[in-house]
Formats: sequence, C-alpha cells, structure tokens
Amino acid sequence: MTARSPERQRRIRLMAALAGGLAVIALGAELLARPPAPRHELTGTPVIPGFAAIRSETRAIRVTVAGESYELTLGPAGWQLAEAAGYPIRADRLNTLVTGLEDLAWDGPRTRDPAKFNRIGLGDPREGGTGALIEVIGAEGDVKASLITGRREGRIYARRPGDDQAFRVTGELPPLYSADAWMDLDIISLNPDAISALRITDETGASLYLIRRPGESDRAFRPAPPYQGLELTNRLVTTGPALALTRLQPIGVKPAGALRTQPVARHITETFDGLEVETLAWRERDGLYLTLRAVEAGQGANRASAINTKARGWAFRIAEIDWADFTPRVSSMIRTPAPGTPGPGQSGSD
Repeated sequence: MTARSPERQRRIRLMAALAGGLAVIALGAELLARPPAPRHELTGTPVIPGFAAIRSETRAIRVTVAGESYELTLGPAGWQLAEAAGYPIRADRLNTLVTGLEDLAWDGPRTRDPAKFNRIGLGDPREGGTGALIEVIGAEGDVKASLITGRREGRIYARRPGDDQAFRVTGELPPLYSADAWMDLDIISLNPDAISALRITDETGASLYLIRRPGESDRAFRPAPPYQGLELTNRLVTTGPALALTRLQPIGVKPAGALRTQPVARHITETFDGLEVETLAWRERDGLYLTLRAVEAGQGANRASAINTKARGWAFRIAEIDWADFTPRVSSMIRTPAPGTPGPGQSGSD
C-alpha cells in the first residue's frame, strides 16, 4: 500500500469542502422557499384578556360538551360540582383550569371553515360538535368570558363562540369531557400492610372476625375469638374482604340522605395503630353504595378526622366487583371442621 500524495489529499479536502458548501446552500434555499408560519394580530395575546380580575369575581364555571353540561360552583364550603348535589371537586384540577384560562395565549391562526371545526375539536357542542364550551360566570349570573376549546394530537385549539377564526393556543387545560372526573373521590389511603383485622356482618346477620399478626402475608387472616373453632374454606377467601378498603375506588356519589333502602352488610377494617373504619353497604335502585365512618383511636385520630370530613353526609357508589369484597357471605368463607380434624395450632396426634 502506498501513501497518498499531498496533491491527492488536497483534492479530497477541496471536494469535501465543496460538498459541504452545496449542502448549506441547498438548506438555505429550502428555508427561503418555505412560507413563514401563519400569524395574526392576536398571536401572542391572552385568549381571555384581564382574566386575573375576572377570576376574583367568578362564582361558577360552566362546561358544555356534546350531550352534557355541568357547572363548577363556589359555595360556602368551597368549589363543588352542582350536578353531584354540591360534592367537593378536586382542587388540583380546578387550579389547572383557572391557571390555564389565565395563561392561554393565541398562537397561529388555523381554519376559518366551520365545516372543519370538528376535526380539531372546535365544533360548537350546543349543536352536537366536538368542542368544549367554557363559560366563566360572575356573581350576578352573567357570563364574564367564554371560549370553545378542543384537542387534537396533543395540541390545544380554541376560538371565540360565534367567531369563525380558529387558533392553535399555547398553555394547558385539564380534560373537560367528564363531570365525574372533577369529583374528589380520594376518600381514604391505607397501606395493605397496615390492616390488622376485619369484622363482617353479612346480609343474613351472620358475623365473622378475622385477624393477623404484624408482618404476616395478605393470606394470613384467620378466624379469631369467638370464631376460632371454625376453619376457612380456602386460604384466599379472606384477602379480598380484608383489604377491600385499601382498594376503594368510588365511581359516583350522592347525599346519604337520598338513600332509600336499609344497609345490607357491615364491614369494619382495623389497623395495627388503632384506626377503625366502618362501612355500611346499601343496595339502591340506582346502584351499589357505601357509607363510611372512621373511629378516632390512638394514633389514628388525625386520619379518622380527615376521613370523616370527606365522607360525612355522602354515599359512595362502587362497582359490582368491589361490592363483592365489602359484602361477602360468611357461609362462603368459613365452615365447621369435620369431626376429628385438628383445630388451629393443633397437630393430628396427642
């Protein structure tokens, strides 16, 4: 192999430089030929001018989507969902909404063709369109500000009601298409390891008390006095009921005063540090409900107070799969041992 001559090396460097220069020229030509991003006289200005002042006077925010309208209202106890009999709404979502309304700014203009509004989520929902109409309402019931907003491929679009000019906007808003998502249904938070015992009274009136020791597994719950002479039908039968409260995920709510039936079951969860939470199960015509009451004891006093503050006066609707864990039949969980069967802690020999 022979070394490259200095002349050849110079030619290679010259060709490389020429190729790089042509690439830069081509890129520049492409950028010059590309049309500038669309702009409008509103680009960069607030979607709702002066919203800070409007915010201080706001008493309600009404959201209308196709087939549904709901209202977030400010009452003596704070912000609530009018359609859920005044149940409290999530503070984080409310903060995202009002901060978003204040920070939204018009970006580039988009279509002016009403036939294309539904494609970017800006169809008027009052006419069955895909958009969400937000109306900010003052103390006298007057609409202080309004806009139609929508999402497409992660981008937010907006337009003024009655205005055919659609815009892409900068900022952030929470999802608006479900009233239920606004409700603060995070009633209780318990670690499964904290559960020490469970008391059950089922629909037939039969009762059962289950316990386990600290550090034992979720399958270790066993009958305790006065039920220690009974045996479980299988090791897994206690896990769901014993840990039901740690998995509580309500799907709806109504005032407890609106319950029209009698409770069909009682379920009491106990923790190692002294917290007790009683749930009563109600089978209503419009769904399956629980009411909750926490007992203040020992170190659980602060948590009990917080639970009662959220749960008092309300019935929480739950799914049927969760209902099964809160309302098990005692007869499906335990049985009397056959004669001669060793009891708990006994061996088979003398």
